[in-house]
Amino acid sequence: MATHAGSEGTVKSGANEIAEIRSFSLEESADTIEDTTMGDTSRTYLTGLKTFSGSVDVFWDETDTNGQVSFAVGASVTLAVYPEGATSGDTYYSGTAIVTGRTITSSFDGMVEASFTLQGSGALTSATV
Repeated sequence: MATHAGSEGTVKSGANEIAEIRSFSLEESADTIEDTTMGDTSRTYLTGLKTFSGSVDVFWDETDTNGQVSFAVGASVTLAVYPEGATSGDTYYSGTAIVTGRTITSSFDGMVEASFTLQGSGALTSATV
């Protein structure tokens, strides 16, 4: 069984790696549609539509024009998430996503940070590098 350190992962917007990543998340889910009928003794369901969403937390870098800056609110991006890195044989997930939010935070004794939220549009695919 393989395990991986979080530091191996990366996220890309198109072919461009996002700079200064601190963490990321990717969630995929499917709706269920009840198809229980009279006379059934237990509820039954069918798989419905699938969706995905994610977030990326970074140290803010306004010079990362092909990465962080491309995550403008309302932008449609080609998102690729590489949980185990981006070397040959590594698994990654990709799809089109809409940037739904951006939060920039700072404190006098810390770094300027940003968090981006994304909503998938269409299918999330899995492949290997």
